[in-house]
Amino acid sequence: MPTIAIVSQKGGSGKTTLAVNIATRAAQSRFEACVVDTDPQATAAAWGDWRGDFLPVVVTSPPARLARTIESAKKNKVDFVVIDTPPHADAAAREAIKVADIVLIPTKPRAFDLHALEPIADLVNFAKKPAWVVLNSVPAGATLLTDDAKKAAKEMGLKMCPVTLGDRADFHRSSANGETAGELDPSGKAAKEIDKLWKWLKKKLP
Repeated sequence: MPTIAIVSQKGGSGKTTLAVNIATRAAQSRFEACVVDTDPQATAAAWGDWRGDFLPVVVTSPPARLARTIESAKKNKVDFVVIDTPPHADAAAREAIKVADIVLIPTKPRAFDLHALEPIADLVNFAKKPAWVVLNSVPAGATLLTDDAKKAAKEMGLKMCPVTLGDRADFHRSSANGETAGELDPSGKAAKEIDKLWKWLKKKLP
């Protein structure tokens, strides 16, 4: 059962948006997908409430019970899990990384955001888990920012996902309705970026 952890120490990095979009794309590919929300603010869970009875399922779990929650999901025939984690919480990130097959680290390409990669880099390097930084909310034409972000990630021993996500209104508009960018506008740029990310991620799945 592929398990993807979305981790970042920086608030507003786009963890929940990435989690629900990936899990929904997995469901569209006929996985029994589930989002496990470990954030006390329960943003992904609220999105699931707005969404209603459509996949992916969204469940909440304190970090200490994460492994047990995932085991329970597996017994209920879930075969694709995405873990959404809170910011500023080493314990939650550590537990998510421990149970994950793949770690995705969303970040905006700005100095303060990139600085927040350092503690996550330490965790994933210690755990020896495959991890990639996903640049998120990238402004149009921000080539220098993107290049600087790639250099910063490399210096921390992190790999960079080749797919970047732009600063797209569809990501924000869709979330408020319990939808994803691909459901709001299947032909939009945000939807195409998520589809490209999904195709890349599938090649990395165990």
